Amino acid sequence: MTDVLPLTPDELLTTTRSVRKRLDLTRPVPLDVVRECLEVARQAPTGGNRQDWHWLVVTDPGHRKRIGELYAESFGRYRSSRTYGATRGGTAATQTRVKDSAEYLAEVMGEVPVLVIGAIDLGGDGELPPGNQAGLWGSLLPAAWSFQLAARARGLGSAWTTLHLRHEREIGELLGVPPSVRQGVLLPVAYYTGETFQPAPRGPLDDVLHIDAW
Repeated sequence: MTDVLPLTPDELLTTTRSVRKRLDLTRPVPLDVVRECLEVARQAPTGGNRQDWHWLVVTDPGHRKRIGELYAESFGRYRSSRTYGATRGGTAATQTRVKDSAEYLAEVMGEVPVLVIGAIDLGGDGELPPGNQAGLWGSLLPAAWSFQLAARARGLGSAWTTLHLRHEREIGELLGVPPSVRQGVLLPVAYYTGETFQPAPRGPLDDVLHIDAW
């Protein structure tokens, strides 16, 4: 088993950050380490204990390059949108840093050693249910976050993104994904550089806390 960093639960939860510029694009990531992280992820809860998740681990250079191209195209559209770089979630300086690192990731996505796509099997033709889909994605997203935590503890960085979903069908065809399986998240994974991870600044809890009523 891979050595795991001696982090307390709170340290692990508060220092697992989106890693983009600090992904080491030159260092190979052993598949065994990714498998360890996925074994941890599969302990996450799913609705009705269905465990209908699937994990696509993409290491093939050609596949990664193509996914990187599609991701860059999708990011370009996002960058041109009015919502790009909104400062609601932090200061203008913070958002500038986030934009800079997001643009870097869009440029190098195809060079990241491992791309992990979390998906869920809906059965049938894979048609998404109407209305609020929290119950559906709630069976996948906790596992994907658990993967990120397990990766952080093993010296790996990752970044949560869904911008690839604009090209979900093309990526699915590239990877041979059956129509019943829908993708939910893309996680670029690589060893990270540096050890200066720390909790991110957040606004006061009372600004978003509602007890018994809004």
